[in-house]
Amino acid sequence: MRDRRGTALASDADVGDNRTLAHETWVQRQVNARILLFSGIAALAAIAAVLFVAARPEAPLPASLAEAGLSRSKAPAAPQAAATPAPKPVDTGFVIKRILPISGPIKYGDWHWDEEGVPAGPIVLTVDLDARVLSVFRAGYEIGATAVLLGTEDHPTPLGVFPITQKEKVHFSSIYTGAPMPYMQRLTNDGITLHGSQVELGYASHGCIGMPEKFAARLFATTHIGDKVYVTRGKQVGVGDSLVGG
Repeated sequence: MRDRRGTALASDADVGDNRTLAHETWVQRQVNARILLFSGIAALAAIAAVLFVAARPEAPLPASLAEAGLSRSKAPAAPQAAATPAPKPVDTGFVIKRILPISGPIKYGDWHWDEEGVPAGPIVLTVDLDARVLSVFRAGYEIGATAVLLGTEDHPTPLGVFPITQKEKVHFSSIYTGAPMPYMQRLTNDGITLHGSQVELGYASHGCIGMPEKFAARLFATTHIGDKVYVTRGKQVGVGDSLVGG
């Protein structure tokens, strides 16, 4: 009986141990299940975050560097202030600085010349057909003026700007029966020239600009090939005006 009771007691102890082990196993399974559950929830949260980020709209990346440069070039440029144009320089050599102090109109045969103290500079000649006066300017200073002979209605003196193309101190006309034209300075190829002449009331030319011979000599010594003669009708100019403008 002892052996049996002892065996029985031993069996009860084993049963108790088995219950304890079973309980521990159940607890471990519950813990493992919760860990698995929490792990699953965390994994789902991570997947959801990735999907959310992936679903956000983003600007498309350029397919090439060329497209990237094109995108930058389309950006609006910053407004720039308009550049102020620089004023055109004025050539003071062609601005009138002095008019000879001549009282009254210049009569036929009269002439004036004064270049004292006048600096070197470009030579410009002006002829007013209405006033019948030729003026000589150097560096903008009037140094000479004279009454001149002009053409007739049949052979008018032309208007315009004419450079001196030929100079000949002793010259005879090849058109008008060898008429003398001292101190000739050619303006056109059809015979219009500056030259010395007998300037008197009632005389006229065939279109040339005639002047007293002594004045013609001074003018011949002053001018150069290429100097320009401005022939106008009634144009009025004064100090500060441009000889070549308008």
